[in-house]
Amino acid sequence: MSAEAADREAATSSRPCTPPQTCWFEFLLEESLLEKHLRKPCPDPAPVQLIVQFLEQASKPSVNEQNQVQPPPDNKRNRILKLLALKVAAHLKWDLDILEKSLSVPVLNMLLNELLCISKVPPGTKHVDMDLATLPPTTAMAILLYNRWAIRTIVQSSFPVKQAKPGPPQLSVMNQMQQEKELTENILKVLKEQASDSILVLEAALKLDKDLYVHTMRTLDLLAMEPGMVNGETESSTAGLKIRTEEMQCQVCYDLGAAYFQQGSTNAAVYENAREKFFRTKELITEIGSLSLHCTIDEKRLAGYCQACDVLVPSSDSTSQQLTPYSQVHICLRSGNYQDVVKIFIEDNLTFSLPVQFRQSVLRELFQKAQQGNEALDEICFKVCACNTVRDILEGRTISVQFNQLFLRPNKEKIDFLLEVCSRSINLEKASDSLKGNMAAFLKNVCLGLEDLQYVFMISSHELFITLLKDEERKLLVDQMRKRSPRVNLCIKPVTSFYDIPASASVNIGQLEHQLILSVDPWRIRQILIELHGMTSERQFWTVSNKWEVPSVYSGVILGIKDNLTRDLVYILLAKGLHCSTVKDFSHAKQLFAACLELVTEFSPKLRQVMLNEMLLLDIHTHEAGTGQSGERPPSDLISRVRGYLEMRLPDIPLRQVIAEECVAFMLNWRENEYLTLQVPAFLLQSNPYVKLGQLLAATCKELPGPKESRRTAKDLWEVVVQICSVSSQHKRGNDGRVSLIKQRESTLGIMYRSELLSFIKKLREPLVLTIILSLFVKLHNVREDIVNDITAEHISIWPSSIPNLQSVDFEAVAITVKELVRYALSISPNNHSWLIIQADIYFATNQYSAALHYYLQAGAVCSDFFNKAVPPDVYTDQVAILCQFLREIDYKTAFKSLQEQNSHDAMDSYYDYIWDVTILEYLTYLHHKRGETDKRQIAIKAIGQTELNASNPEEVLQLAAQRRKKKFLQAMAKLYF
Repeated sequence: MSAEAADREAATSSRPCTPPQTCWFEFLLEESLLEKHLRKPCPDPAPVQLIVQFLEQASKPSVNEQNQVQPPPDNKRNRILKLLALKVAAHLKWDLDILEKSLSVPVLNMLLNELLCISKVPPGTKHVDMDLATLPPTTAMAILLYNRWAIRTIVQSSFPVKQAKPGPPQLSVMNQMQQEKELTENILKVLKEQASDSILVLEAALKLDKDLYVHTMRTLDLLAMEPGMVNGETESSTAGLKIRTEEMQCQVCYDLGAAYFQQGSTNAAVYENAREKFFRTKELITEIGSLSLHCTIDEKRLAGYCQACDVLVPSSDSTSQQLTPYSQVHICLRSGNYQDVVKIFIEDNLTFSLPVQFRQSVLRELFQKAQQGNEALDEICFKVCACNTVRDILEGRTISVQFNQLFLRPNKEKIDFLLEVCSRSINLEKASDSLKGNMAAFLKNVCLGLEDLQYVFMISSHELFITLLKDEERKLLVDQMRKRSPRVNLCIKPVTSFYDIPASASVNIGQLEHQLILSVDPWRIRQILIELHGMTSERQFWTVSNKWEVPSVYSGVILGIKDNLTRDLVYILLAKGLHCSTVKDFSHAKQLFAACLELVTEFSPKLRQVMLNEMLLLDIHTHEAGTGQSGERPPSDLISRVRGYLEMRLPDIPLRQVIAEECVAFMLNWRENEYLTLQVPAFLLQSNPYVKLGQLLAATCKELPGPKESRRTAKDLWEVVVQICSVSSQHKRGNDGRVSLIKQRESTLGIMYRSELLSFIKKLREPLVLTIILSLFVKLHNVREDIVNDITAEHISIWPSSIPNLQSVDFEAVAITVKELVRYALSISPNNHSWLIIQADIYFATNQYSAALHYYLQAGAVCSDFFNKAVPPDVYTDQVAILCQFLREIDYKTAFKSLQEQNSHDAMDSYYDYIWDVTILEYLTYLHHKRGETDKRQIAIKAIGQTELNASNPEEVLQLAAQRRKKKFLQAMAKLYF
C-alpha cells in the first residue's frame, strides 16, 4: 500500500461513524457512508426513513431573488440524493411488502418513478405498448415492480381503514393531512384509470421464459458514472440481483389474483380469473419450495383467497351435496334464497362447521339490505339472528344486543320459530351435560324476559323445555310469572326503547354510530346525533368515518362552530351530500344539502352561501347526467344562477375551485358565448382565470368564420396557453448526460397550472370548443424545431406559426397533453373523423404504424359509410395517402422502389385486383418476368387485361374502376383492423 493510500485510509477511519441527528442526511451525502450505515444491526435512521428524507430533500422547491417559488434545481446534490434513495430501496431488495408498509403512497410513487427513469423507461410511453421480452432485464423488472405496486395499491385502497381517534382539532395539522390525502387520491385516480393497462402488463409478464434482474447498489453506482465507463454492463443479462422466472411469476400471479378478486365485487365473472391465479400461485410456491430468496407470499392470506374462490366459483360438476357450507350460503345469498340460509344455519348449529364471524357477517349483510328499504328481510333478519343466538348460547357466549332488539315485541310466530331452532340445534341423546345446561338456561331466561303469560306457557309446555328442566324448576318458574302477571300487561305498555336493553353504553354507542354511517336520511341523522350527544359529551362524531370528507376550504369554518351537536350535524350532512353527489345519487344529495342549508341559515350567512353554491353545482351535475345527455337545454333559471355565481362579489366566502370550473364549462357546453364574450363583468376577467379562459374560447368560436386577420382573440388565447405551458426557469442537462429524475412540470407564470387547464378541458363536451383547443395544442406541438412529422388538425391555420422563445416551452408536457386531450375527445365522440386523424397522426409520428393505420382507416370509414362513398379529400390528404396510387399525382418512383424490395410478402399478389394504375401493373409484370416468377406474372397480366382498365375507355369509366377498387381495398384493410 502506498503512503498516500495509507494516509487516506487512516483519515477515513478516524472520522466519527455516528453523525449528528440534525444533519445525518448531509453527512451520508458528503461522506458517502450510506453502505456503512445500512450494514449496522439497527441503523438509525431506519432505511425507509432515509428514503423519505432523501426524496423530500431532493424535491424541495427553491426560491429565486424575486422571492418566487422555483422547481427543484437539477444539480449534483439533488441527483445524488435521488440515487441514494434508490440505493436504500435496492438494499431492501425492492421488497414491496416492506416499502408499502413504511412509505406513503406519494413517496413510493415518487421512488418507483425514479426507478423507471433510471431504468431507461421512456417518459410518456405506455407500459402496455412495450414488449417486455425485448427490453433489458432491469428495465423489464422496473416496469413489473411499478405495475405490481399499482394494482396492489388499488386493492389496498378498497379495504376499510380504522381511523385513529383524533386529538383536539389543529387547523395547520388538518390542512397538512388534507393535502396529503388529496395527493394520495389523485395518484389513486391515475392508477385506477391505468389499472387495465397494468393488468395487461402483468399478464404479459407471465409469458416470459427468462430470468429477470433488478438494480442493486452496485448497478446503480455504475449508472451514476460517465456513460463510457459503464460498458453496457447494466443492460446485460447478468447485471443486478437475479430474480428467477418462477419467483417472478409467483409474485405476479398472486398480485393479479388479488386484483381480479377485488374487481369481482362489481363483475362476478372475474372471480374465475382470480381463482386461476391463486391456484397457480400455490403450484409455484410448491415448485419453488425453500429455495426462494425473493418471493414473499402471505400463505395464510393466500389460503383464505383460495377458500373464498371455492365459495364464489364452485366447480361446474359440483352438486349441492358436494358444496361446502360456505358455497351453499353464498349461492343462496346471491340468488336471494334466504330461507335456505336459515336452514343451513340451523343444520350448522349441530356441526359447528361455520365460524361465528362468518355467520355474523351474513347477518350484517342482511341488516344492511333491510335498512336500505327491503322490508321483506325483517323476518329473515330475526330468523338468522335467532339461529346465531342459539349457536352462541350452546358455546357458552352471551346473548347478542341484536337479538334483544329484535325480540322486544315477541309474537306467536317468533316464539314458534325460536323453539323450532332450539329443538333442531341439539341432539338430546348425544349432547353433553354442558350443552343441555346452556340450552335450559337460555329457555328459562327467555321466559323470565317475557311479560305476556301466554308466551311463557308456549315455551314451558314445549317438549324441549319439559325434557331439559326438572319439574321443580318448571313449577317455580311458572309461579314466578303468575305472581307478576297482574302488574304487567305487554299489550298496553309502550314500546320499549332500544336503550332499555341490558347492554353497556359503549355497545349502544357503537350501534348508533353504525346507523349514522349507513343513513342518508337527514332527519334520522339528526335524531341519532341528538341521542349520541345525550350519551357522551367527549366524542367528536364527525370523525366516526374516514369516508366523510369536506373540502379544506370549508372545514375551518365548520369546525369553528362552538356548539358540538351543530358542528357534527353540519359536517356530516355536507360530507354525506358531497359523497352522494360523487356517486350520482342526486336525490339523496339534494335532501342532505337542503337540510344543511335550512340549519346554517339560522346562524351563519357565510355557510348559507356555501350551501347555495354547492346546491348550484349539484343542479348542474343533475342536469348534465339527466336530460342534458339527450341534448335538452338547461332551464333558464339554472343559467341565471350560474351567471349569479360567476358575478358574486361577497367577501370572505370560502369558494371551491371546481365550482368555478364547472360553471364556466357549463356556459361553454351550452353555447352561452354571447354572455362570455360581451356581458361578463370586467372584474371577473381579472379575478377568475376560468372566466378569462372561457371568454377567450367563446370569442374564438364566434370569430372562427371570419377572415384570418380579424382573429385577434385567437392570438390572445394562444399566448395564454403558451404561458401556461412554459417553465419558469430553464434546466440544462448535466455534464454526465443525465437529466433530473423528479422534474417540476407546472408553470407559475400563466393564469393557471397546466394540470388545472387539463382538468378544466375534461369538463367540456361542446365539439367546436374541443376542436379549437385540440388544434391549438397540435399547433403548439408542431412549432418545435425537431418535429419530423407534423400532426394535422382542423382550424390549425388560425394560430401563430412561431414562438419568440422556444426554450421556454415545455414541449414534453405539450406532447403528453395532446395525447390526453385527443383520448378524452374520442371518449366524448368516438366517430369524429378529425379527432381520429389527430390520433392517427400521433401514432404515426411516434413510429406506431399499425395503430396509426387503424385510426386512419377508422376516420375514413366513419365519413364514407364504411367506404361505400368516396372519402372526402380533406380527410385523406396526400399526407395521409396509404398507397402511391391514392395520390392526386401518382408517385411512381416510390411505388417502383417499394416493389423492388426483397422483403415483400409472398401473398402480395392477392392485392393485384385492387391496383387500377396500368403503369404499376405493367411494371409488376416486368419485375416478375425478370425474377422468373411465372405464376405471379400471370396474375399481374390478368389484372391488366380487365376491360375496365383499358386506356381507351372514357375518363368516367376509368374513374369508376378506380373508385370501385379503392372501396374494395379499404374495406379489406378495415376488416383486418376492426
